[in-house]
Amino acid sequence: MIRFVMKRLGFGVLVLLALSVFVFALFYVAPGDPARMIAGDKATEETLELIRRNLGLDLPIWQQYLKFLGNALQGNLGFSYRNQLPVAQLIAARLPATISLIIGGVVMWLAMGVPIGVFSARRPGSIGDRLGQMVTLVGLSFPTFVLGMVLLYTLYFLPRKNGFTLFPPGGYVPFSDDPVQWAWHLVLPWFTLALVTAAVYARLTRGQLLDVLGEDYIRTARAKGLTERQVIYKHAMRSTLTPLTTQLGNDIAVLLGGAIVIEQVFGLQGIGQLAVQSVASNDRPIIIGVVLLGGVSS
Repeated sequence: MIRFVMKRLGFGVLVLLALSVFVFALFYVAPGDPARMIAGDKATEETLELIRRNLGLDLPIWQQYLKFLGNALQGNLGFSYRNQLPVAQLIAARLPATISLIIGGVVMWLAMGVPIGVFSARRPGSIGDRLGQMVTLVGLSFPTFVLGMVLLYTLYFLPRKNGFTLFPPGGYVPFSDDPVQWAWHLVLPWFTLALVTAAVYARLTRGQLLDVLGEDYIRTARAKGLTERQVIYKHAMRSTLTPLTTQLGNDIAVLLGGAIVIEQVFGLQGIGQLAVQSVASNDRPIIIGVVLLGGVSS
């Protein structure tokens, strides 16, 4: 076990190292002058040279990378070109919104997807099973941004047009400020995230349960007189939890790296929105920091 963990950690370190080299080199050759962005269009060439020297941008790329790597190992990801704040501080300020989105989305998609999968597996070929598969197909087919816009229109704009408000259009309220407002502002983003991802868990749960329900130990449990509910939840679901847990770990890692679309649609000030803003302003230190965070979470 220790050897396996060490191998996985070593592989993870190599992947992060390769990712940092790739991203650093990619943004080094990207168009745009960071010094010009910091100083403005009217800055003199002497001012630009001074900024490049202070930031180390006049050094060869391999020296810049080694300097960046040494600072990153100490938790220092540099400073934002746009507002001159530490990148780690900016990411830490946006992280609660993204984590809140992921936690609520995970709870909701499990609460939706697993019961649909269990219901379909218990009655294969029935109308309920076909209805569940249809819901799964719709969920897998809907682009996230389209679903988000539909929910905003039907649950915010239409009620607001008629003089009342069901849900806010977006934004984020910290949990520590007001837990009720925190949940109220995140209901629509959670549901958008959950409806798409729950389809995957419904299909996975159904497929795994159909395989398990044909096993000999399940027939033995039924022969002992156990109810179908006991057979499903005390015996069959145990074998189904392993692939579900594996899928859940992968999905959480991917989401932490980039819940970009949902954060943009609903105006959540999270990591994804920070990444989009940084790409638009060519703020390379933040982009590199967000990419590395995504790599760590994956």
